[in-house]
Amino acid sequence: MKAILQPAMLGGLALGNRVAMAPVTRSRAGRDGVPDDLAAQYYQQRASAGLLISEATNVSTMSAAFELAPGIYTPEQVAGWRRVAAAVHRDGGKLFMQLWHSGRVSSYALLGGAAPLSPSGVNDDLHLLQVYGMLRNGQYTRIAASPSRAMEREEIFSAVRAFGIGAANALDTGLDGVEIHAANGYLPQQFLSSLVNRRTDDFGGGVENRARFLRLVIESVMLSFPASRIGVRISPFALYNNAGDPALADTYGYLLRMLEEYGVGYVHAADTNAWGGVPDMDELLSLVRANYGGFVIANGGLSPEAADGLIRDGRADMVSFGRQFIANPDLVRRIAQGGPYNEPDPFTFYGGGSRGYVDYPALAA
Repeated sequence: MKAILQPAMLGGLALGNRVAMAPVTRSRAGRDGVPDDLAAQYYQQRASAGLLISEATNVSTMSAAFELAPGIYTPEQVAGWRRVAAAVHRDGGKLFMQLWHSGRVSSYALLGGAAPLSPSGVNDDLHLLQVYGMLRNGQYTRIAASPSRAMEREEIFSAVRAFGIGAANALDTGLDGVEIHAANGYLPQQFLSSLVNRRTDDFGGGVENRARFLRLVIESVMLSFPASRIGVRISPFALYNNAGDPALADTYGYLLRMLEEYGVGYVHAADTNAWGGVPDMDELLSLVRANYGGFVIANGGLSPEAADGLIRDGRADMVSFGRQFIANPDLVRRIAQGGPYNEPDPFTFYGGGSRGYVDYPALAA
């Protein structure tokens, strides 16, 4: 049997295989951020994955990089996710929710006229920030990022509490765990980045201070879930949303050792640059394995064959797939028999209805 099809244990959960569904933004939740019955169908179709990780889910009204993304901060959103969790569990699946705060990656247009929040109000790179919205004509497209403002201390603690409330709400839905989105240039990575975080208080400066925000977020989330049911997604090499660090090895070495200290269930190592055809997977996994001894999920532009090799060689414990899972709801079965694979339609990735969402065909029985 292929290594990627072998069972695994994660946080006391028995996973049927080592194929994970990556958190893939689909922007179909409506303006109230409530996942609907189509979302329940979408996740249920993919329940054969060893682990499903939900699309990035806003923990606050001040998080809005993609319009129409779901949230987890209102009773209606909680009720919607409860239906999703029940649908996945009916088919034997395991579902973690990715908790998300986009920080400075947003727009006045998506925040009711408010300025996006950031560690330091750095705004000389707005053209590099990826913000998306629905136009009046129904087309979903990239829009201009708006200048952010530096967070007051109480706003930092409020954002930390928002992650904690999101985790408590996720627990209430019956979900199996949560993943903290500390990758792709969003708020936790903004605090980690010495380029974006120029604060002079105890949330800026040295790496211990820059990691404090994520440390507090983890502790807030641990009020609802044990550390073994919490994952953290990181993308140290990512150019996406411009939150890099010139002392990358030192920053992420410290961070990974911190995650080891807390005993988090997994590190989700995202090779975001692979999207642009410049993969960093070898360096990324070497960095993670040198500083963290726990469960590792690898992500980023990997074929099923390459993914199987990473697991067989012990470089990763699981591999997550994004676009492949969009187009192939029965991806695990297709991997088992070596294909064939449906091709994803990028024009239906974001926004819209059932087309390109729940209508990709499964293999004939």
